[in-house]
Amino acid sequence: MSQKPKHLSSLVILYLLATLLSSAESKTYWSDVTALKELKNSVDAKSMRPGSCLSTWDFSVDPCDSVFSDTFTCGLRCVSGRVTELSFDQAGYSGSLSSFSFNLPYLQTLDITGNYFSGPIPDSLSNLTHLTRLALSANSFSGSIPDSLGSLSLLEELLLDGNRLDGSVPVSFNGLSNLKRLEIQVNNISGEFPNLSSLKNLYYLDASDNRISGRIPSSLPESLVQISMRNNLIHGTIPQSFKLFNSLQVIDLTHNKLSGSIPSFIFTHQSLQQLTLSFNGFTSLDSPYYSPLSLPSELISIDLSNNRIQGVLPLFFGLLPKLSALSLENNNFFGMIPTQYVWKILSSGSDFAGFQRLLLGGNFLFGVVPGPLMALKPGSTNLQLAGNCFSWCPATLFFCQGQEQRSPTECRKFSRLIP
Repeated sequence: MSQKPKHLSSLVILYLLATLLSSAESKTYWSDVTALKELKNSVDAKSMRPGSCLSTWDFSVDPCDSVFSDTFTCGLRCVSGRVTELSFDQAGYSGSLSSFSFNLPYLQTLDITGNYFSGPIPDSLSNLTHLTRLALSANSFSGSIPDSLGSLSLLEELLLDGNRLDGSVPVSFNGLSNLKRLEIQVNNISGEFPNLSSLKNLYYLDASDNRISGRIPSSLPESLVQISMRNNLIHGTIPQSFKLFNSLQVIDLTHNKLSGSIPSFIFTHQSLQQLTLSFNGFTSLDSPYYSPLSLPSELISIDLSNNRIQGVLPLFFGLLPKLSALSLENNNFFGMIPTQYVWKILSSGSDFAGFQRLLLGGNFLFGVVPGPLMALKPGSTNLQLAGNCFSWCPATLFFCQGQEQRSPTECRKFSRLIP
């Protein structure tokens, strides 16, 4: 019998070994498979509807080898046999994850938004040391936010909004040195907001619709672009430290217990575009120093409605070059409408924005409605002057509709209270 050349046999053996090694490398790491099975078992089987991601998970095949197939249609991604992303569809999954070990050391994204998971947020999430995005939004998690989340030093997005969380914001969040986005709105979180000045990369903060009390921290990160803390129990006023926030574009503090005077610097802030302070207890505002022509300001929208601000309408609002929306409704402003406001309603250009929305209803403005405004047609601008003390503002004018003018008795009574 003839013998095969030795070098040919060696090549066959090497080929088989390479094939086996390649196959082995593509297989899901055994502990990741165990974790995936444990995770699926934590979900209420009745909530896994046919066609949902989890309903397709079939462990008779290898998960990472079967991503986007009929057996692992969606829900996970892998790199070199390690699970790096778990993103569930919003299929109405329910159950508790409190006993799940989260033994997935290479996981970078965990997103289970828009389901019905309940119970406490697991401490074991701190095992996910490579996590950059944690999204638990719009579920039914309850209890306090675990301190252990503060150990996830690579985390960039933490989204816990729309749950039933209570307790305070953990001071341990200062350990989230890479955090860029923090959303904890629509919960039942209480207590004072902590000092998070160490979060040098944080640009988006939403803590709205909670029960947060105390003052606005003066030590918030200067990197912030948007601060939303509406509908809380915050008192005091806007901290002077906001002057240093060179990238800040949006402040929304509506429906709180802020009081005193609104500081002048906020109206000439170098980057601020939207200021919403409605439904608070402010009683005055400080006018910034300005030239007769214009003010350096990026503000596009200002809402100071439903406070207790008293005084004549500030002239400088009519000089803000980009301001197109101003709401001063339901305050205690008195006097006549400034010429600057009228001019800003009627004229606009590429370098100077006109008022597209000017809401002055529910104050104590008096005198006559400026003649040029009488020529405005419905739809030309959103102007509201109802509920004041004008000598003539009939409901036939679109901007006088919705509320009757105050009675002479009420107007005289208020005028006697003016210092």
